[in-house]
Amino acid sequence: MSFDSYFLPILILLVLIYAFIKKIPAYTSFAEGAKAALKLCFDIFPYIAAIFICVQLFKVSGLSSALSNLLEPLFRLIGIPPELCELILIRPFSGNASLALLTEIYEAYGTDSYAARCASVITGASDTVFYISALYFAGTNVKKFKYAIPVALLANLFAAILACILLRIM
Repeated sequence: MSFDSYFLPILILLVLIYAFIKKIPAYTSFAEGAKAALKLCFDIFPYIAAIFICVQLFKVSGLSSALSNLLEPLFRLIGIPPELCELILIRPFSGNASLALLTEIYEAYGTDSYAARCASVITGASDTVFYISALYFAGTNVKKFKYAIPVALLANLFAAILACILLRIM
């Protein structure tokens, strides 16, 4: 057996030893942590459900495709392959949908193509902004997040542009 098989049991054992040394009631602490996690899950569930519904509506309504077609000339102008428009639009909403689009790009253009390499870097370097924002802002008491989402979306766009430029050079 490899070390990977023993890693988690060793980690649990180390935590229990630490708790014993510090005289921390490990089981009670674990139960309290699980209780707090369940409360957090119930608190953020409506936000997560809203994000999933919005993503499905965005895809099914055709708005995603229409917006991609509209932005394609602009993306081409700034150096992003037009095949990646829908991926860049979907990525901030859904990781699974963007992975499905990544797979479609692989199948259509091949994994070693410029578009596929750009799509891979964009998918790996960007994040699901709305999902993470829903989780973070629902789980905290932050009320002033006016600039957080626009800045995160701009960062994703700049990362996509930079990825395409760097991959064109390489």
